[in-house]
Amino acid sequence: MHCIADFCVIPIGVTASVSAYVAECQRVLQKSGLKYTMHAYGTNVEGDWDAVCLVMKQCHEAVHAMGCPRVSTSVRIGTRTDKAQTMEDKVNVVHEILEHDRPHVALETRF
Repeated sequence: MHCIADFCVIPIGVTASVSAYVAECQRVLQKSGLKYTMHAYGTNVEGDWDAVCLVMKQCHEAVHAMGCPRVSTSVRIGTRTDKAQTMEDKVNVVHEILEHDRPHVALETRF
């Protein structure tokens, strides 16, 4: 089953800055071959349900391998059976709605 997930890996018991752990998770995602997008507080990833769950597990394993004693992850996963939809599709629909909110100003050309 195809899914889109949003997850945030939270290293616990380490320094205040966690960017090195985030970078390691991004390396794991790169190797996975799944489509993903990092954002300020997590990552969106899409693909087969099992592959998405596996890559989140691999992120946990990678962070533990860096010496982090505890890892917590928040996850949201969505699926659809009525139509195929990508991460970009979801964002583009909202942009299209917002585009209709903008006033369309007619430009006059004077020569």
